[in-house]
Amino acid sequence: MNAKFFDLKKEKQDRMINAALKIFALHGYRHASTDDIVREAAISKGLLFHYFGSKVGIYTFVYDYSVRYMTLELKSTVNGEETDLFELVKQSECARMHAMRGYPYMQQFLNRSMSEDVSEALLAIEEKRDILLEAYEGIRRQMDFSTLPAGIDGEKLYKMLDLTIKGLMTEHFLNASFQPEMLYQEIVDYIDMIKQIVYQS
Repeated sequence: MNAKFFDLKKEKQDRMINAALKIFALHGYRHASTDDIVREAAISKGLLFHYFGSKVGIYTFVYDYSVRYMTLELKSTVNGEETDLFELVKQSECARMHAMRGYPYMQQFLNRSMSEDVSEALLAIEEKRDILLEAYEGIRRQMDFSTLPAGIDGEKLYKMLDLTIKGLMTEHFLNASFQPEMLYQEIVDYIDMIKQIVYQS
């Protein structure tokens, strides 16, 4: 991590991080512009390059920061003893909500990075990508699909929940008044509805 950057006031750190997360989340690495980042952060371009050196430098930093932040949230929010698929998905989304309170575009940025196709960006985050994937895979391994009703494919159900959540997240981000708590509540409502349907089948 960038030690010099963390000497800045927390408000300025977060302003720069949030600006980069937003621009990379909305446009992807290829089309993201450092001009847009500095405009969003209300800082000079010289300051951005002083701390990060280049576009790939800021991308690498915010990816590393996001992975560390999200991994900590998952570890502190998800119960390591829980085995119910629906409860684990709720807890994972609660962790994401906590992260998005301070960094609204963090999850969208992480989602976008999973489909990144620019080699420069891919190489920069290669090592850290495995850390977050392993955190999610660890939660996935806790899920006991054997408790689901006969005929219900646990893997497909999990994928359906994941796609539903991503769709809701995208829909909420199109709304300028995005609030993590409102997104989380809607996600929980959908999870509960799907759970009810599954156990009535």
